[in-house]
This record gives sequence, structure tokens and C-alpha cells, in this order.
Amino acid sequence: MSEKYKNKYRIKSARMPNWDYGSNGMYFITICTQNREHLFGDVIGGKMQLNEIGKIVKIEWLKTFELRIDMNLQMGEFVVMPNHFHAIIIIGNNEYNTETQQRRDAMHCVSTQKNTTKNKFGPQSKNLASIVRGFKSAVTTYARKNGFTDFGWQSRFHDHIIRNEKSFHTISQYIINNPENWNTDKFYKIEE
Repeated sequence: MSEKYKNKYRIKSARMPNWDYGSNGMYFITICTQNREHLFGDVIGGKMQLNEIGKIVKIEWLKTFELRIDMNLQMGEFVVMPNHFHAIIIIGNNEYNTETQQRRDAMHCVSTQKNTTKNKFGPQSKNLASIVRGFKSAVTTYARKNGFTDFGWQSRFHDHIIRNEKSFHTISQYIINNPENWNTDKFYKIEE
């Protein structure tokens, strides 16, 4: 039994060590459906055609910014794809991250110093993970209440800390062009 505590069964965290995910910054996130099933609609002629659950994903993402005014969030580009969701989210200075705040370049929302705040173990709130958790939960609740009993998200999500304006514009263009480039997307999977 004690073998489990020697990292034998632990899944390595996908988060960047020593980064405070509640600090102000720009984040690119990707969230996939369980087994990458096509649940949100189809890409037709390079345009995403959302079905009912796809429309709820969009609505719940927009609600995220209304519900979390206290976190000083800003919405970047986002897209709902057949089996995944991409978005840029900006966490601004707020009452929850001012204690550990590093000196930041206000125009670009990036740190001008290395962030040395250690990730906290345990329940997370007022950070990127809590935002994603709330969003996923809202979509799942709607799905289950409205007959989409097989709906599910992949348990984790991918994030990328956007560090400069060039990267911000490159990722924004990737998101905008995602439906047009669907056939070559790494998440593309033909349903059987």
C-alpha cells in the first residue's frame, strides 16, 4: 500500500511548476469532450455549425465573464469545435491575486519578473482551474438535465501561458482559423 505514495501511481501535473494560475496573465486553454466525441456540431464549408449542446457551450462561456466580475476577466478569441473548445482568457489584477502579484507589463498582461509563487495543493478557487471547472460543470449540468446523458468532458484541460503579444496574435489567429482548418486539426477525428 505504501508504494502508492512514492509517485508510482501519480499522474504528473500538466500545470507549469511555480506558476500561480490565479495571477494576472493571458492563458490559452483547450478542453476536449470525453473520447473526443463530436458532440457540439459539425464543420460545414469551413464554418462551425453548432447544435443545441454546442450553443450551450458558447452561452456558458459568455456567462463565465458575467459571473466572475470580481476576477477582472477579459475574453479573448474562442471557438467551439465538434469535439473541443479553444479560448484565450485574461485574468487581470484583482483582490485575490494582489498579494502575490509580480511587477507586470500592464499593456501586455505579462510578468516582467519570474513568478516564483508555488502552486497550492488542494481545493482551488479564483484561478484558471476554478474558471474551467465552473464552465465545464455548467455545461454538464445543462446536458444531463436536457437528455444528453452520454455527455462528458475529458477530465483534464490543456493550458498555455501566453507570454508576449506575438504569441497572443498567433494563437488568436489559430483559434479564428480553426474551423477552416478542421480537416488538418490534431483533434480531427472522423466519427464511426
